Amino acid sequence: MNDDEVELRKLRWRCRRGMRELDQLLERWLDQAWRQSPTREREVFLRLLDTEDDTLWRWFLGHETPPDVETAALVELIRHP
Repeated sequence: MNDDEVELRKLRWRCRRGMRELDQLLERWLDQAWRQSPTREREVFLRLLDTEDDTLWRWFLGHETPPDVETAALVELIRHP
């Protein structure tokens, strides 16, 4: 298994949350966009993975806006692929 596949497996595990809906949103982006995403976007995604589930859910529902422009932009990309 190459390094990229190992990294993807670890990230997939980190995408598993307490809510199936969050799992699906995060895993879909990981599967569809991670490989071709620029480094900066990957860094923002990693920050998302460190965010509490309840906060993520409010962001993805549109009830709250993430505190910075980059995170808000990625949340929108994930919400509306």
